Amino acid sequence: MFTGIIEAIGKVENIVHEDANVHFTINSPFTGELKIDQSVAHNGCCLTVVAIKDNEYVVTAIKETLDVTALDELKVGNLVNLERCMIMNSRLDGHIVQGHVDQTGYLDTIENQDGSYLLTFKYDEKDFTTVNKGSITVNGISLTVVNSQKGQFSVALIPYTWEHTNMHQLNIGDKVNLEFDIIGKYVAKLMNK
Repeated sequence: MFTGIIEAIGKVENIVHEDANVHFTINSPFTGELKIDQSVAHNGCCLTVVAIKDNEYVVTAIKETLDVTALDELKVGNLVNLERCMIMNSRLDGHIVQGHVDQTGYLDTIENQDGSYLLTFKYDEKDFTTVNKGSITVNGISLTVVNSQKGQFSVALIPYTWEHTNMHQLNIGDKVNLEFDIIGKYVAKLMNK
């Protein structure tokens, strides 16, 4: 369980393909606090730590994960948003995030709004929806939807979020991981019964 509040930005140091699996080596400021089997969200995708050495750790993505996320587009040198799993006795600053990416979307527009940024993303609305003032997770970041339309939504970023996540690296057309609000998903499922 996560909150969507990014703790750090990690750097992809190595990528190894083994059969259908991909092993990512990540350099992180909190590597020394990790342990084997711990869950860490990488751009919103929960992956398990399988090895640790110095300031680097390794996580493995299987075919299922690679098929539904944007992890297969990572390259050595890319920055990833990192969040360790939630501690149950602390504040839930973002929203309830499972680290289970529902689908990918892509960045359609970036608008500099004189100190903040308005980003619009497009996605396949077949199974999911957003609502104005609802929650969405983009690359692991808990964000508030400011403009929900069919197959697209916008989010407004304060300068801190822009600078302290990998959002400032995105270009128009880049693929992102999306996790829709868990409460909204349950409501939608119940309404369709």
